[in-house]
Amino acid sequence: MAMQTDVKAAYRETTGTIVSVRNRFKAYQCISGGTAGDVIFRDGGASGTILMQFYIGTGTQPISLSIPGEGILFITDLHVTLPLSARIMVCYG
Repeated sequence: MAMQTDVKAAYRETTGTIVSVRNRFKAYQCISGGTAGDVIFRDGGASGTILMQFYIGTGTQPISLSIPGEGILFITDLHVTLPLSARIMVCYG
């Protein structure tokens, strides 16, 4: 069995590419900042394939999720679309 890669973290406050290399998305923590909407993770930039999507409300409590197994494979990059004022931290390897 191959050894798992080191886990790193990245933070973003606006829509855009959060990890610009091939990676395995392992976890996130997100907070809305008062604006509800969808958080969308794409592989391949703003018009890439959607690999994960969820909705956040206007609450002020952070939302966290650990992805099971080896995580979700993003071959090109990890791009995130955020609602206005939302912030996110992702863990990847």
